[in-house]
This record gives sequence, structure tokens and C-alpha cells, in this order.
Amino acid sequence: MKKLFSTLVASWMILLVHAQELSMYPTHWFAGMNRDRVQLILKSEDSKFFLSTVRVQYPGVSLVRTHRFSNGKYLVLDLSISKSAQPGNVSIIATANKQSKTYIWTLKKRREGRGTKFAQGVTSKDLIYLIMPDRFSNGDPSNDQFANLHDNISDRKDVLKRHGGDLKGIQNHIAYMKELGVTSLWMTPVIENNMPLNKEAAGMMSGYHGYWFTDHYKVDPRLGGNNSYKELSDSLHANGMKLIQDAVYNHIGSHHWMAQDPPSPDWVNRWDKYTGSNHRDEALFGRYASEKDKKQMLDGWFVPHLPDVNQRNPFVANFLIQHAIWSTEEFGVDGWRVDTYKYCDEPFLNRINDALLREYPKLTIFGEAWTNTVTGSAYFTRNNMDVPFRHNAEGVTDFPLNSAIMAALNQPFGWTEGVNKLYMTLAQDILYQEPKNNCIFLDNHDMDRFLSVVNEDMNRYKQGIALLLTLRGIPQLYYGTEILMKNYKNPSDAMVRLDFPGGFPGDAENKFVPQGRTAAEQQAFDYVKTIAQYRKKSSAITTGKSMHYLPVDGLYVYFKYDDQHTVMCVINTSAAAKKLSMADYNERTKGFSKGKDIISGTTVGADFEVAANGTMIIELSK
Repeated sequence: MKKLFSTLVASWMILLVHAQELSMYPTHWFAGMNRDRVQLILKSEDSKFFLSTVRVQYPGVSLVRTHRFSNGKYLVLDLSISKSAQPGNVSIIATANKQSKTYIWTLKKRREGRGTKFAQGVTSKDLIYLIMPDRFSNGDPSNDQFANLHDNISDRKDVLKRHGGDLKGIQNHIAYMKELGVTSLWMTPVIENNMPLNKEAAGMMSGYHGYWFTDHYKVDPRLGGNNSYKELSDSLHANGMKLIQDAVYNHIGSHHWMAQDPPSPDWVNRWDKYTGSNHRDEALFGRYASEKDKKQMLDGWFVPHLPDVNQRNPFVANFLIQHAIWSTEEFGVDGWRVDTYKYCDEPFLNRINDALLREYPKLTIFGEAWTNTVTGSAYFTRNNMDVPFRHNAEGVTDFPLNSAIMAALNQPFGWTEGVNKLYMTLAQDILYQEPKNNCIFLDNHDMDRFLSVVNEDMNRYKQGIALLLTLRGIPQLYYGTEILMKNYKNPSDAMVRLDFPGGFPGDAENKFVPQGRTAAEQQAFDYVKTIAQYRKKSSAITTGKSMHYLPVDGLYVYFKYDDQHTVMCVINTSAAAKKLSMADYNERTKGFSKGKDIISGTTVGADFEVAANGTMIIELSK
């Protein structure tokens, strides 16, 4: 028996040694998936690995084809996985020079609750809270630094360096988010960014933001790693909340294996000399656009240390598609926000969206398309336009609406300025098939903080929050907006990504609790909370229809309504109080004689007044 045990241990150690010699992508898969074909990348340190012949041993798993590349370190296996295949360890046997090595690749059991406990989708019923994990809360100081990573600096005194926030810190504050009325969490990417500091305009910068991927199948250890991400996901779902993952298909960090040592050169878009994108989405859909401009838009690099990924390469496309499916299953993702959406190969985008929705029909996908016009924004989603390419994304991050809201709050009232800009922009919703699927916002991690944009004016702040939480779409609130965090992107983006006060050991103030907030901060928090909590119960606001009236002298009135109830929203951007009569809005107010302002709690009659620069959200009644 002792001899048998020793033999088993020795065999297991051999397997471990062999496994360490080989990287596999995806690292594992799942039994019972709709996607029954998996393309498995085997990456060795042996430049003659491609000479190996490979066979697969496991019931229900068969090897269809082996692919070889100019880089001899790689083999790619096309595997067929039948519905009968059970969870277990698949043996992959590579033979070269009459010597065989066995590697283990695992089929795991699927996560329970597809469409009900995860992959639920994020809709206009939700309120998204956007967090940059490194800057929110440090729940585990032991993972702040790792000596074996290229960037091993943690320094809260330097805004360009890592600060130590992590997934455990976010998990510790789920109750705070729930109190605020948040239903969904979107974090900037959590995937490993094992990159050195890189020179940008403001200085030597770390990848604290998460957008410099170096290994798709690892969550960054400084955030807590894969297990910590699973724990956060499970905690969110246990609290009735959802998880949105941030995808980056367009580029990778320069230290990713795909950039440093690819199977063949065409896994990355290459130029004779460095060529950046022109960033002009009009080059894709404009009637008079040139192919030269389109190519530079799509294949040009974002910045020199972010190689542009070639999604036209079928192996690259499959790698990205499989990773998205794997992440949804492994971590229990409910929706995807896709970074730099407009820079990606267009047929690829439709392919990956289709693949995700075939596996998870309720999943939500919205693309970050930072466009200058409503036409550009609508182009990248399901739309009603005659355009050269038909995108299938359900929604986009609505930058034109953001610009219109800022104009409404900051510009004097004019024919096309001020709140009329908002009216005009919403009128162009005819271009979208379903504008309710767009993610709307006041600011995010790439923009000046909202409070600063409105010059720290509390009346404008309140109007912006009211618009965010009552207009059509899926609202997204950037962390700290509710406690009046402010700043401009000067001298760098890091200035709008400062630490949440109270999230880190030794913080002098704790804004997570009322005792740590100033009177103004508590007022702001309560204002957001009041509308957000009401919104959760209001089908008229979340899923109802919209009707708005032409603004008059800075006064904007719009309605959200369904068969259950009607909500009248009043935004007065004028410096004078305005008198209103429900009779002037008879299409929507007929049958109603009064209402309750959910912000102040006061009752109004058929005729009432809104204060100068005032805001009212009125649930009408008979």
C-alpha cells in the first residue's frame, strides 16, 4: 500500500511539472455548454513544441484538428465537447522523439442559476455604480505589493501609482451601495496588468486603472485574484445585486504574451512605424469616408504601450470570444461594458455578441462608443438607419446625451443651447431601436468630475442627479458623486480617480458613514438615495414611456408614465421661479388633480410653482 501511495505521489508530481511547462488558454472549460467547440491554445517554453503530436483522452472530448504556427512554442487544438461529457480531468498527451508528456485540462461543473442567479442582464430597472477598485477601498493590505510583478509600488501619496484598493474592500461596502439604491456594480477591469510603469503626459504611470491586460485568465493579484472576484460576485448576488465586467477587445498591454511572443506576427496589427488611431468614428459610417481613414481608425494603436489586437485573425477572435464566455460562467457576470468599442473590427463585434447571447440569452452588452453625434452613437448599436454595417449591440454608453445634459445645466437658454440642447438630443432617439438600453451618466473615470463641471453649484448638481435617475436609459453613477467628490483631469486623469475617503486604513475621514460626512455631503447623499430608492419602485420611470414638452424660458417638463402611474419631472434652469398649471400638459395630466413631490415630500395642486433653478419629481394622483 505504501509503495502504491509513493507511486501515485510521484506520478502526480510529474503531472505538476509538466503542467508548469505549459500554459493553456482557456485554463479550463465547463461541461454542458451550448458552445461545443473549444479552441485550446497550448503555449510551451520549448521552441520545438510544434513538432509534438497530440492526442486527447476523455469520454466525450475529441480532438478535431491541430494547428501549428511560425512560432514553434505553440499548438492550438480544436476540441469537440459532446453534451454527454461530464466534469473531470481531460488528459492531453503530447509526444515528441518517442517521449510522451501528459497535461491535465479540466472540465468543470457549470455555475447554477443561469439567467436567474447570474447572466441576468442589466436593464433600465437598474442603477449602476462605477468603481475603480484600486481607488475605492483597501480590504486586504497584504496584497498591496508583489515583488515578482513589474510594478511593485504602492504609494497613496502619488496619484499615478497604485493605492491598494481591492475587491475585498468593495465587498466590505456592499451594504453602503444598497443603502444608496444601487443595484449593479461595474468596475474598471480586474484582469491582471503585470506592466512596468509607462511614461504618459503626466509622468510615469502605473496600470492601476486596469486597462493594460497581460493575462486574460488571471484577476490581478493586487486586487485579490480569481477567488476574491468570485467571492465578490457571490456576495453581490446574495444581496440581490448584479455584476458588470469591463471588457477590452481592442488592445492589450505590451507585456502580454500575445504581444511579446505571439504564435505568428498577425495576432497584433502592425505598421512600418508607430501609427496611432485617428479616433474618428465618422470614418466608419460616413458616406464619403476613405478606406485609408477607416484602416487607421480601426488598426491604429491607442497609445504606444497598448498593441492593437487583430480581431480579423480567427484564432485571436476565438480567444477573445472564449474568454468572454469563460468569464461569464466562471465569475457569474450579469452584463458587459466593452471598452473602446468603436475601435474594434466590426464583424468581430457582432460575432462575440452573438456568441455570448447564444450562451446567455438575458445577458446585457453595451459598448463604449465615445462619439461626437447621436448618429455616431446610434451607429454602434441596433439602429433604424441605412448604414454600411449593421451593429447588433443592445446599447451604448450615451455620450451625446451626457453632452446635452451638461449643456442644459451650464449653458444659458437659447434656440439650440441650454435645456433646448437636451430636448433636441432626446428627439433624435428615433435613430435607436431601443434607447432604453443605452447607459447614461453624468461622468466617469475618463471625464471631469460632475460636481466640478457644474461649478460646485448644488442646484445644478441636484438637477443633474434628477435627470440621470429619471431620463430613459440605464443610469450609471460614478463612485463618490454621491458625497460630492470633485476635480478636473488636470494634470492627469488620476485627479478624477482619487481615493474614496474612509476606504483605506488611516484615513482621517470616513464618508461611508453619516458621522464622517459634512452637512452638504449628507444632503447630497440623501438626495441621491431618495430618488434612487423611489426609482426602484417606479415602473413609470424605469420601464415606462416618455413624453416631453418644448422648453420655455429655461423650463423643461417631461413625463414618465405607464398603466400604473404617471410621474411629472420639472427642471427649471432659469434664475426665476416659474408657475405651472397641469392644464398646460393635458395630454399627460388629464384625470389628475394633484401630486406628491418625491424629493421634498410636499403635495402640490393643479397649479403650483417651481423655485428658481429648482427641481421637482411629482407622482401624480387624482
